[in-house]
Order: sequence, then C-alpha cells, then structure tokens
Amino acid sequence: MSNDEPGLGAPEHAEHGPLAPATGAATGPLMSSGGTSDPHWFKHAVFYEVLARGFFDSNGDGTGDLAGLVQKLDYLQWLGIDCVWLLPMYESPLRDGGYDISDYFKILPEFGNTADFVELLDEAHRRGIRVITDLVMNHTSDQHPWFKASREDPDGPYGDFYVWSDTDDRYEEARIIFVDTETSNWTYDEVRGQYYWHRFFSHQPDLNFENPAVQEAILEVLRYWLDLGIDGFRLDAVPYLYEREGTNCENLKETHEFLKRVRAEVDRLYPDRVLLSEANQWPSEVVDYFGDFESGGDECHMNFHFPLMPRMFMAVRQEQRFPISEILAQTPEIPRNCQWAIFLRNHDELTLEMVTDEERDYMYSEYAKEPRMRANVGIRRRLAPLLDNDRNQIELFTALLLSLPGSPVLYYGDEIGMGDNIWLGDRDAVRTPMQWNSDRNAGFSSGDPARLYLPLILDPVYGYQALNVESQRANPGSLLNWTRRMIQIRKRHPVFGTGEFTELNATNPSVLAFIREHGDDRMLCVNNLSKFPQPVELDLSRYAGVNPVECVGGVRFPEIGELPYLLTLPGHGFYWFQLPPERTREPHQEGHEGAPSYGLPAAGVSTRDAFDTGHRTTATTKSGTRPGGGGGKGYRPL
Repeated sequence: MSNDEPGLGAPEHAEHGPLAPATGAATGPLMSSGGTSDPHWFKHAVFYEVLARGFFDSNGDGTGDLAGLVQKLDYLQWLGIDCVWLLPMYESPLRDGGYDISDYFKILPEFGNTADFVELLDEAHRRGIRVITDLVMNHTSDQHPWFKASREDPDGPYGDFYVWSDTDDRYEEARIIFVDTETSNWTYDEVRGQYYWHRFFSHQPDLNFENPAVQEAILEVLRYWLDLGIDGFRLDAVPYLYEREGTNCENLKETHEFLKRVRAEVDRLYPDRVLLSEANQWPSEVVDYFGDFESGGDECHMNFHFPLMPRMFMAVRQEQRFPISEILAQTPEIPRNCQWAIFLRNHDELTLEMVTDEERDYMYSEYAKEPRMRANVGIRRRLAPLLDNDRNQIELFTALLLSLPGSPVLYYGDEIGMGDNIWLGDRDAVRTPMQWNSDRNAGFSSGDPARLYLPLILDPVYGYQALNVESQRANPGSLLNWTRRMIQIRKRHPVFGTGEFTELNATNPSVLAFIREHGDDRMLCVNNLSKFPQPVELDLSRYAGVNPVECVGGVRFPEIGELPYLLTLPGHGFYWFQLPPERTREPHQEGHEGAPSYGLPAAGVSTRDAFDTGHRTTATTKSGTRPGGGGGKGYRPL
C-alpha cells in the first residue's frame, strides 16, 4: 500500500485524477454514500476516536493502516460503536501527527490509498458504522505546494493564500497556543522576505480566508471527500480562521459567515452528513458555532464541550459536584437540531485552557505531579493513569460520559484501560499502539518490533502482556465487557441522546444527581464523586408511585413517595435508574405479607446480564410501608 492508484475503470475527478467508486445501492444498514433517512443520527451515536497509525498494521511495516482498521471493524461493531472518528489520513510530513497537511487530496502512502479508504467506508457502512475524519482548515504544512508557491511567487495565483506581513507586530492581542515551543505567532521566511502568521507550530502557516480563492479551495476539499462517501468532518481549530487588528483573532464574525457557507453546501449536496467543530472556548462562545438558534442551527451540527471535561476531573478529586454543576449551569441552550460532543480523553493533552489559573494549578498538582506529564497548557496522560488505574473511578467517569448531555466520544484503548508513556515526545505519550493480545507486538503488527512507529507499553501495570483486548473479552467482569454493557444500556434509552437534563438538588454535595427525560423515557442518574460511601436524599415527589428500576442489574427498587428518597452509594459508585410510567399494581407483584417483588430481569436486561455485570455499585434501601401497603404519602425508603 505505497501508492494512491485506484483500480481500473474508476471515474475521473476534474483535477485530482481517478477515484475509486463510492456511491451506489445500499450494501447493508447504511448506504455506501453514508446517508440514511435520519438526519439527526449523531444525537444518539457513540463515537470512537482512532488513529489509523495506532490501531492495526495489516502489512507488517510497523505502522497501522486503513486496511488494518477494516480488519478490526467487527470489534468496533461488537463494542457498540456507531461512528468512527479518524484522525488525519492525508499526505503529510508528520511533524504534528498529520495535522500538518501537504496534500488534501491524497492518502498518506503508509496508510494506504484512495481505494483502501473507500473500502473502509463501504465495510463500515455495511456494519452500520459511520466514519468521519479530521479536516484541518486553518493551516497547512509548510511543505504544501500552496505554501511553496506563495513564498516563491508573491504575485502569483497562490501569493495571497497565506497571511504575510512585513513586520511581526500585528495582531498582538492574539495569544500563543503552543507556549512550550513557540515564542511568537509570526515566523520570518527567508525566501519571501516576509513574516507569515501561524497560530500553532511555525511549520503550520495559516491560510488566508480573506482570499475567496482559499475559501473555494477548502470547499473543493470537502466536496471531494464527501463525494467518496465520508459521513462528515471534525473541523479542526475553527475559531482561528480569520484575523482582525484589535481583537484576539478568535471567534470573529467572518469565521461564522464562512462556516454558514460550508454548512449550506453540505446541506444542499450531502444530507445526513455531520460537521463537528473543535472550538476550545467557553460555552457562551461555543454555542455560536451551532449557528442560528431559531432555524435549529446553520453552522456546525456538533461542538465539543471542552470546559466540561477538566471540571469532571476537578469534581471527583475535590469530592464536590459544584465544578460540574456550575459549568453546566453556564451552558446556554443549543439549537434543536444540534448536539454536544463530550469526552474524557483524546489524542491531545488534557487541555486546561478553559479553566482559571488557580484551577489549572490545582489540576497540575493533583494529576500531573511529574513535569513530563505536562504539555503546553494541559496534561498528556490517558484516562486510566490519570485515575491511578482505579476501576471504580474509571467506571464512574465512563458512566458520566455516557449519561451527561451530549454524544459520548471514546478514545481508542480507554475501553481496556490502556496506559501511556510520558517519556515519548510531544503528545505521543497517548498515541501508542493498540494492545490486542499478549503475543508479539501486542498483536498490533507482525513486523520487527524495532520498526513500530512508537514503542509498546511494557510496564508491569499497563503492559500489553497483561492488559489487552483478547484477555478482557474472555473475562466477563473486565472493564471492556463492562463498557460494552453500559453502551448497550445507553442505546436502549434514547433519552440519553435527546432528553432534557435536570439536575436535582441533592442534600449531599458529594453526590451529582440528575434526571434525563423525554416523554415516558425517564432516567435518574446518581453519582457519588467521593471515594467514601455517601448517603443522599432526593426530592422525587414528582414521580410518586413509581418504582425505580436499576438498569445494570434490573433490580426494582421501592416505590417513590412524597418524602425524600434516601439512597446510599459506595465510594465512586453510581446508579442509573429507569423511571417507568406508573402502572396499576397487579396482585402477583406482591410477595408474602405484602413485601414488594424485586423481580429480575427488568429494564430489558437478560438474566445472564443481570448477574454478569462486573459492576460493584450497591445501595441500601428499606421499605417504610406497613404490611400489605404500597408507597404513597409518608412512604420513605431507607
């Protein structure tokens, strides 16, 4: 897979040569072009972020590739993934993990070719899995032909494709993002004799979106990949597209105008595709990237909720719900056709840009005591090491990810609790090969171990010999099987994707409790953020007469009455309760002497699943009814 030549008979693209066929009749649950009849599929989807380089090597060259990803689609289908988010696979010198693109229309040769990519789309769609990929609009590599032409011929057609200046004192209010490596947003180019603007690394010059030709070029890139059948894009670094003197050069009006143009093009030609923006900003600013509220949104369909993520870590370490409660209270309502994307970890550092200086210092002191764990304005660690490999904490965080408002984004390897290597450069600490089994190279590659793109994790805690997919699939109580079951439960309750979110005023500040509700689909989620057992009283009188059903084990809890409902939770424990519509109690539901029946299974969980959960959370309740009596006014479970 070292060239980009498709098979014979492929149709021609006007500028970029032959394309492998991508559209046609349905080959399975999804059309090969990616479309279905549900334009809002992303609201219920579980996303999975994956590096093609790090997932599976099909040809033994030490680097994962598209053909390898195709071979592992069955695993993703088994796990319950709805959409794969693929990091950049374009041609690149790889000085920034592929985010430095040198050709938007070519696949990086070590990943495969266009035909391999189309096969990935078709095979994923056949399994009901969609595929989106990163699109870096803000900048290119300095090796891109556009930039080479721009620096060599200022008066030529590409002379104005980038932001050039005779001095380096313009846009002084714009912050430097990569503070570890860059001292200025300007770099002098010896060839052109001018400075060029870059918001990220100096080898990533920013495109000049004031130039209409740049806008057209980027739109052509979108159309090319959407024509192949891709299901959408994660739009990288969108707040920085334009520059204006006297501003911080972020979130400018012109940026939103261009995004509206992109969305209009997608809606016109490619219905059912999704645009997910990476706008690392405060909620009040991020909501603008959804677009017009009244129309349901006319910019990006989805946005990451960056400020929520670090506050989840703060809340658990402080054993107080307020960091989460406060940021959610500050989050404005979003357009009806839009959705948040929420995540715990990803391919970058755990960003601390959207916290105060005091909060940042606290996070460093709690989660990054070793200086090597820090990168730029964040922490370069995976989920399990951040949480000291504490299974209870990992489960709690995953439960929050799957139940808070938004569509969850899992990072490859976190479902098995993979570790990191802080001694690797930049952000490679969290980009090591996927650990499939205990065999040679963790089952990732058949090649020489010395050729692997990054070394495997070898330490005794997170090493691949003990921690891998194969061993965890065989263990019913493993983190992998637990994660799969929780995803299944989420899928049975669409309310997690589209339901209203109402936080309950829990009497215990260590407990975060909330209701997700959409019609008769109602879920009560109770989370203990403390490492110690905690009691909590909840005002559930609105649901008086309802028997909560715990979703993991299918256990029917005592009936809700008018008085506060008391629960106890173990350290870092949680509950997901279904609140079914109240029904008339039938005689066979009562046991001897009127004792309530805790029949299993319930809530759509099989008997096997009910007892095979690996879930340790428990609670203590005690009926306060008289013999033969149900709940009602004065009933208080203990």
